[in-house]
Amino acid sequence: MPKNMLNRAHSRLTKQHKIALAGVAALGTAALVVSAVPSSADTVTTGAPATTDQVAAGKTLKNVKGTVTDQLADQSVKLDTFAAQKKAADAAVAKQRAAAAAKKAASDAAAKKAAQDRAAKAAASRSAQRPRMELTAAKTYPNNLDGWIRQALDIMKQHNIPGSYSGVHRNIIRESSGNPMAINNWDINAINGIPSKGLLQVIQPTFNAYHVPGTSWNIYDPVANITAACNYAAHRYGSMDNVNSAY
Repeated sequence: MPKNMLNRAHSRLTKQHKIALAGVAALGTAALVVSAVPSSADTVTTGAPATTDQVAAGKTLKNVKGTVTDQLADQSVKLDTFAAQKKAADAAVAKQRAAAAAKKAASDAAAKKAAQDRAAKAAASRSAQRPRMELTAAKTYPNNLDGWIRQALDIMKQHNIPGSYSGVHRNIIRESSGNPMAINNWDINAINGIPSKGLLQVIQPTFNAYHVPGTSWNIYDPVANITAACNYAAHRYGSMDNVNSAY
């Protein structure tokens, strides 16, 4: 065989051999890499035994995983506890607010009822007083001697002027016979220019001096004449009942 042919064959085999060797080397490296990184915390995929460092690394990863899990669990418990406490606090605040609102509503209701009671009492008091006032205002007297005497006696009672129906009636009959327009034009008073006038024959100065408030200033008015004459008699004689003649 020629020399050069041997050299080419040797050269070709050598190249293939190099390629094969390179492939074997690559596979070996990959196997080493796989054996260096376990698929789980405590398992090695490659058939090669795990080294001490690999075991330690797996245990460290496991411990870290456990620690994180425990911390997350503790944090979850804390969050749940905080949420429960907040819920309880919110419920207590809501209960306090409801109690305060109920207390205020009860206080407002009591105040309203008290105001209503006061208004009702005031209205009842006014109602109780009104009939008496209306009764007094509605009281009427007949427009005759009997009515004039009775009205005059009611007014005299209000002003503490003494006198009785019989005493007033007796003196009226004697003085004017019950004529409210009677006038004396012949006695000494008439001579002096101040004649006696009205039911009880009162002169003008006496009428003016003993006029009773609330009555007419007209000397001929029956009630005004009676009350003024009785007021004068009370001051001079103690009462019209004590008068039995000209006075």
